[in-house]
Amino acid sequence: MALWKDTIAAPPGASPAPAREPERTNVAPLNPNVETPRRPKERTEMKESVIANGLNIEGKIEGAGNVRIGGRFKGDVHIDGDLTIEAGAHLTGQVRANLVVVAGELQGNVESARRVELAETAVMSGDVKAGALTVAAGSRMRGQVEFGWEEKLGKGHNETRGLGSST
Repeated sequence: MALWKDTIAAPPGASPAPAREPERTNVAPLNPNVETPRRPKERTEMKESVIANGLNIEGKIEGAGNVRIGGRFKGDVHIDGDLTIEAGAHLTGQVRANLVVVAGELQGNVESARRVELAETAVMSGDVKAGALTVAAGSRMRGQVEFGWEEKLGKGHNETRGLGSST
């Protein structure tokens, strides 16, 4: 087999393979009065990066996309996407993400998240500033929480200071 062309030798006595039709591209026709069929727009999905269970990494994560931590990470996470800290995982650092789901352990502050979810296995030590907060029974948190208000509108201000188990 060649590197550049897909040529396969036919066995002796076999008829040659039919020639392939060239792929059609979505090119504008020469006549502007003729419509060409348009392909539907492909949905762009955020890619997910995973720090697997058993990995210990130190550094900084920045960029767009979702991040799932199953192991241990020490450093800040600033992403335009969602962050998930799985049960048994540990993150030490500041977090800035759209959605933060904590099922493991987080030591650090969560800043300007759209939503933060603390699962029943979550252990968090740090402050939270988010648009919405979901706290499952059995989760533990130590720190200050601000949620449910928008700075631009200046409407209502909810603040909770937590220590110990939430119910």
